[in-house]
Amino acid sequence: MSTTSHKPPGRLTTLGALGSRRPSIADVARLAGVSRQTVSRVLNNQPDVNDATRARVRGIIDQLDYRPSSAARALASGRSKTLGVLALDLALYGPTSTLFAVQHAAQERGYFAFPVVLHTIDRHSVSEAVRRLATQSVEGLVMNIPFDLSFDPLASLPKDMQVVVIGGGPGAAHSEHVVVVDFDQELGGRLATEHLLAAGNPTVFHVSGPSHSDAARSRISGWRAALRDAGAEVMPPLSGDWSALSGYEAGQVLARIPDIHAIFVANDQMALGVLRALHERGRRVPEDVAVVGFDDTPEAACFVPPLTTVRQDFRELGQVAVQILVDQLMAGVPGPDRVVIQPELICRDSSLPGQ
Repeated sequence: MSTTSHKPPGRLTTLGALGSRRPSIADVARLAGVSRQTVSRVLNNQPDVNDATRARVRGIIDQLDYRPSSAARALASGRSKTLGVLALDLALYGPTSTLFAVQHAAQERGYFAFPVVLHTIDRHSVSEAVRRLATQSVEGLVMNIPFDLSFDPLASLPKDMQVVVIGGGPGAAHSEHVVVVDFDQELGGRLATEHLLAAGNPTVFHVSGPSHSDAARSRISGWRAALRDAGAEVMPPLSGDWSALSGYEAGQVLARIPDIHAIFVANDQMALGVLRALHERGRRVPEDVAVVGFDDTPEAACFVPPLTTVRQDFRELGQVAVQILVDQLMAGVPGPDRVVIQPELICRDSSLPGQ
């Protein structure tokens, strides 16, 4: 007696059954064993789908190379109600928080935010990202990538597309269709430095972000301006790459300097590394050395000691960026060239001796 085993259809069987036609949402739903509505919820990143179902649907979508016909949806309604989001390096707190804030703000206004995350920035990767966004018939675009590049990241976009650039520096605002939204990074650097000087420290050392970062350079400018205004000595900054490890390495250098009493660190993760290096050298914080970070990450209040830092309200940043973009799309008129959001100094134990 022979037996026959039955296996679920594999990739070749699945693709072969479709012939030459383009896969549909019904094909995805049938092969995933779910309803069309569930597939639609997964495609639109809606929360009311469990993780296992979402993973199964995503697997079928990838297997079929299915792409929803956003152009057809746009033709039916006259609007795609979709905003593109171009982002970089979601391993960092700032970009991740910004993306979540933009998605949340878009949803509040009845839009879907379609993100494309770049792991490297070059002409090809940006052009390919723009091509992917074009398949979604996006009405406007939020860009959160560097602009100090050897090429113009806006060059691949349609000339009349409305764009909001988060950060990017002054070089980003070169069109009536482009609005730059950012925190006042220079003011943040000044607030941190003036706070440390006000405690009686003769000068403030600095651990900066990478030199290619507009935000890092602006924070350096604020730090230097505050020192010069106070007549304090300006020492060369030590550079990190935003990681706790790079902060630790810079902190090992600074902890060996006997007359160092105040350090402004360009983000909270590097400040965490600095705190460890100071602890290992027996330098007490804040009694011997006061430390201020930047960003106000959720963990900053739980550092030992709790970290004084400059808060950037990323929720507000996302709301402002999306509101400006939606207003442009609805009104059809150019927005402002630049919108600046003020940071806030949050004082905690790391800079307050005796508190």
